[in-house]
Amino acid sequence: MPTDDDPLADLASDLPQAVRLQRLVTWLRTRFGCGAVVLLRLQEEHLRPVALDGLVGEALGRRFAVGQHPRLATILARNGAVTCFDHDSTLPDPYDGLLDALVGEPLPVHDCMGVALRIDGQPWGVLTLDALQTGTFDAAARTALQACTALVQAAIRVARLEQENHALRLTPPMHGDADTAATDTPGDTEIMGQSEVLTRLLQEMKVVAGSDLPVLLLGETGVGKELFARLLHRHSPRRHKPLVHVNCAALPESLAESELFGHRRGAFSGAVADRPGRFEAAEGGTLFLDEVGELPLSVQAKLLRTLQNGEIQRLGADTPRRVNVRIVAATNRSLRDQVASGAFRADLYHRLSVYPAPIPPLRERGGDVLLLAGRFLELNRARLGFRSLRLAGDAQAALLRYHWPGNVRELEHVISRAALKALSQGVAPNAIVTLPAHWLDLDALPTPGVAPAAQAAPLAPSHATAASGALSAITLRSAVDDCQRQTILAAVATHHGNWAQAARQLDLDASNLHKLARRLGVKA
Repeated sequence: MPTDDDPLADLASDLPQAVRLQRLVTWLRTRFGCGAVVLLRLQEEHLRPVALDGLVGEALGRRFAVGQHPRLATILARNGAVTCFDHDSTLPDPYDGLLDALVGEPLPVHDCMGVALRIDGQPWGVLTLDALQTGTFDAAARTALQACTALVQAAIRVARLEQENHALRLTPPMHGDADTAATDTPGDTEIMGQSEVLTRLLQEMKVVAGSDLPVLLLGETGVGKELFARLLHRHSPRRHKPLVHVNCAALPESLAESELFGHRRGAFSGAVADRPGRFEAAEGGTLFLDEVGELPLSVQAKLLRTLQNGEIQRLGADTPRRVNVRIVAATNRSLRDQVASGAFRADLYHRLSVYPAPIPPLRERGGDVLLLAGRFLELNRARLGFRSLRLAGDAQAALLRYHWPGNVRELEHVISRAALKALSQGVAPNAIVTLPAHWLDLDALPTPGVAPAAQAAPLAPSHATAASGALSAITLRSAVDDCQRQTILAAVATHHGNWAQAARQLDLDASNLHKLARRLGVKA
């Protein structure tokens, strides 16, 4: 009879997928008396850990490229037969430096075995076992693992069916080829994390994706708004049509209308041929308007008309054209404040924000920062040729403490910079590199919008109360606007009213400088 800790009992239990698979690898580690067990899912050319026991937690965030790890590639190629690597194997181990019992140390002489897994006749992934004591995986252990393979595949199949049933209960029916499931892909388009706030948002986005409602993605710089736009498109009925990305902040005001809606030949100087715009390029698919708050008011009016009646009109054309496009917009600004200041149309705001989706900043996602760090560590390990690259304990604590004003993008840069620092200090590429906290340089990073001198010099006691009172009376947005306003005025004054030269000094396109100045109330 199965017991409570027997995976056979779990097959008949209603368990979340992550819990079911975690209990399975924990049971396997006990069953085989080994140091680590890892269950990895094959996604394109990468193996993604979905459950592990015996490795450091951030290993869940890593993605092991099959072509870079010969042991994993060999297991996959054996097609269901147990593969063993004896203690004298010269093939590098993908888990060097990642065992929780030997953090940051090379794996000693040890045994390793694994088996490729197939679900419904298709490759699914691999199961690997590592034992620190040589001779652990004898002939009896290999036979036992072969017998356990059917149990492991059954647990995966049950977990997948439960996940699909849950998705069917939440997702509205799709028209067309609804039986073609959209899947999350690894690599640069993957949204990684296990925090409750992120898991809830991902499930919400997959439900909303099945509709044609406009979605407004709200969030700070670096939270991954483009990744969420891709997820919405990938899980929508429009996924086989184009996803067209438009960075509204990079559109010069003079060309914004032509870029979005197209133009006829002769519509303006330089228009030597008819040209379709981004709306027509996205026909049948999704148009992602990034930084939508930067659109000029004149273009906002035409965008509103398109949202209202599904028509566009090329610049210089006499007749409108019908378009079938879903709009996903994103901004790191408060569009409500821009509506109040007159910089954004209220009617367009309400059209775009039919379904507003705030994306949580990294500091609110708890341990996700370590999973993401694991992902970036593996990318840099492969890029720089290290044998292994991981975080010291104080570095992990520093990442969890830091406020992350630049969010996931800033984390990626921090890890990449620390890995390069290790290389520049003469660390041998074949070494197991452990990054300490001081190599992350988190204490040296400036707070956005605050001059270094202001950070370093504390307020005198006599001025602290007055400054606190003054700061409490304004918002961060108004403080930033005031700083931009003064900077523009100073640059224009320096160049005696020459706005083109002021734009060059500020490293801005002249039309974008004029647009920003109008929003801030600075008159030419």
